[in-house]
Amino acid sequence: MKLQVIGDPVLHSKSSVIHGAMLGLLGLDVPYTAHVVRRGELPDYLRWARDNGVTGFNATMPHKEDLLPLLDGIDPAAQTVGAVNTVCLRDGKWIGFSTDGGGAVAALEDGLGIGPAGLTVALLGAGGAAKAVALALAQAGAARVYVCNRTLARAEELCAHDPLGRLAPAAFDVDTLTALAETSQLLVNCTNLGMAGCDHQFEDFSFLEALPRDAAVFDAIYHPAETELLSQARRRGLKTLNGLPMLVNQAVLALEHFLDRPLERPAMAEAATAALNYN
Repeated sequence: MKLQVIGDPVLHSKSSVIHGAMLGLLGLDVPYTAHVVRRGELPDYLRWARDNGVTGFNATMPHKEDLLPLLDGIDPAAQTVGAVNTVCLRDGKWIGFSTDGGGAVAALEDGLGIGPAGLTVALLGAGGAAKAVALALAQAGAARVYVCNRTLARAEELCAHDPLGRLAPAAFDVDTLTALAETSQLLVNCTNLGMAGCDHQFEDFSFLEALPRDAAVFDAIYHPAETELLSQARRRGLKTLNGLPMLVNQAVLALEHFLDRPLERPAMAEAATAALNYN
């Protein structure tokens, strides 16, 4: 059994640390390594992986959507999301799963004690991560998830994938964000604004003032540990959470797929978080 994470770039990934810690806790001597796979190289990689004993891999940018037509089967949840981040070799066939959304829901419950049921959510962004998180929140019972994006057509396209009718597209300007914040109990950032290495930042944080005092702000970014969005929210007395718990929890779910069995998720998450803090 061999496990990998693929992408381009990927050598900076924390997945090896996370999975190494969890596999160690389980007493399993299973290698988990990072492997650079460039766009266009996926067919060759899948053949190579099968021939070299790779039984599962995680996929990061730019492969989450490109993998879909190359796999032998796709989990229904991943099919709805339109992307995979976890692929397992089952009976000689590559099967794809998505754990990003489930990881986000688990992170909210573990890190903030928040369950999505009944919440109104303002979610920023309309990319792959935003789609997975928005659909997972809707599936977990959120009353309404407003998908805010600078290109409204992309938000509309994302919302069209919601079979429950709980997603609604919205603009990204400060007036719209302020109006939505007034009735939202949770704000989720799935853009790269404020990410380390990204030159772009929120132009105006005043919309945070409109959030109810008991609202929470969740930023899917984990580097830096506190983005400017989270810093501004914390100064306003709001509950905050960065993306590290999401990263850990989606990895726990991925390992369950790799091993094809349930795990003691709190123990796995604790081991992974401790390893990240050490490294």
